[in-house]
Formats: sequence, structure tokens, C-alpha cells
Amino acid sequence: MTTDDADPEAGVSLSRYERQERILDLAMAESRVDVGDLAVRFRVTTETIRRDLATLQERRRLRRVHGGAVPWQRWRYEPSLTVRGSQHPDEKYRIAKRALDEVADEESVIIDSGSTAAQLAGLLPHDRRLTVVTNSIPVVQVLASNESVEVIMLGGALKKATLALVDPTGVAELSTMSVDLAVLGSDGVSSTRGFTTPHRDEVEIKRAMLAAARRAIVLVDHSKFGSDYLHRIATIDEVDAVVTDSLAPEDEVAAVQALGPMVIRA
Repeated sequence: MTTDDADPEAGVSLSRYERQERILDLAMAESRVDVGDLAVRFRVTTETIRRDLATLQERRRLRRVHGGAVPWQRWRYEPSLTVRGSQHPDEKYRIAKRALDEVADEESVIIDSGSTAAQLAGLLPHDRRLTVVTNSIPVVQVLASNESVEVIMLGGALKKATLALVDPTGVAELSTMSVDLAVLGSDGVSSTRGFTTPHRDEVEIKRAMLAAARRAIVLVDHSKFGSDYLHRIATIDEVDAVVTDSLAPEDEVAAVQALGPMVIRA
């Protein structure tokens, strides 16, 4: 066996089957794997990884997407907020920092329960008067010490995986609100299907957030482009801007921008 089959984390040589099983485990834990990242991780060529992903797709274990793959039955698995936060942390920080420029003083802002949105909450300055509406317990905890921000917590049943409140209670509360800006996250974004998620329980609350806002921006790192999930949150032209990182694929960015929203790279 060649050194190309060495897993740098495990420090052992892997057979093709073992490598594919590790890839599957990573996809289940992180909800998506990227060809380039896997090639570096396992010290093999990108062509080898593409063959692995093709094999796993034939076995109905993974589905190929632009630049990588997702679990075949991805809607049955949801990573915790901790796992989400550990995925592409540098890119998410840059996205959140750039999104801060879209928040003006004395605005009312909806911040949803995504890991990047929680980063934005932590970056809100303590000298900017704002009203923040959220269904996210981590966002509330972050803003509890920010004296200049008034926080309105939406009600509902707790979703333990993400520490978010998602049920008709929050949807009903949002129906009476009119806010300046909504900051949303999305599991997938594509020019054909728009912003999507595998989690049905999140769709209605996100759509209600969108409907309550005069402007809307979506924060997505590069790994979300080209992914297409079961439930649509919004079409591309329903939002005003998409904030992403510099690794977002050029063709996908151009296709999204052609449909209306400004795409901002952090």
C-alpha cells in the first residue's frame, strides 16, 4: 500500500474500503464533504476521491453535489450546533464580520438560529442601539451582556440539536412584526432551487422571518453552494443580498447574482 492511502489524523494506512467508510462517517457528522478537503485529509489525489464518491453514490450512501457529496438520506440527520460551528470557522467569522456592515444603528434585526448568524450576534458592537428578534438561545445568551441591544425572544418548542425554538408560536408572533432586516442561514443554495434545507420544522419560521422584514440577507459559506435540499426556504430573488466567502464557486455565484441579489464576498 502506498503512502497515498495514509490518513494523517489516524496515522495508519487505509484500504480503499476503509477510506470510503471514513468519508461516509465525515459526511454524516458534517452533513457535507468536499473533494479538495478529503484529498488533503487522506493524502490522495482529487481523482481518487471522486472515484470514492462515485462508488459511495452507486452504493446509495452519498449523493454527489457540486464539489463534494452529502449523505444519501441527509434529511434524517441533523448535526448539532457545536458540529455546525466547527465547520469552516474562519470563513464563517469573515462572513459574519462582513454582514455587520449591513446592520445600521437603531435598526430592528431578525437573527435566525444558524451558526454563522450566532457569530454575527457576537460581533454586534456595544455602542450601536438595536432591537434583535431571534428564536436562537445561543444568540440570546451572546446578547445578554450587550446593554445597547434590546432582545426579543420568539416562543415555541425547543429543538435540542440547534437550541432553537421552532413551531407555530414563533410564526404567529412574527406575523405581527415589521422589522428592518432579516439575517438568515441556509443549508443549501442553488440558482435553480434557491435556498433550501432538509429540516421541515425550520422552513415555516424562516419564511415568517423573511416575510416580516423589509430587507433580507442570507449568510452561507462556500460549501453550501450547489447543494439542493428537500424543503425550499426562499427563491433567490426573494432576498436582497447573499454574504459568502472567497472560496464560493464562481459559476454558482454568477448564476445567483444574475437572479437579482447582490453577492458579497468576505
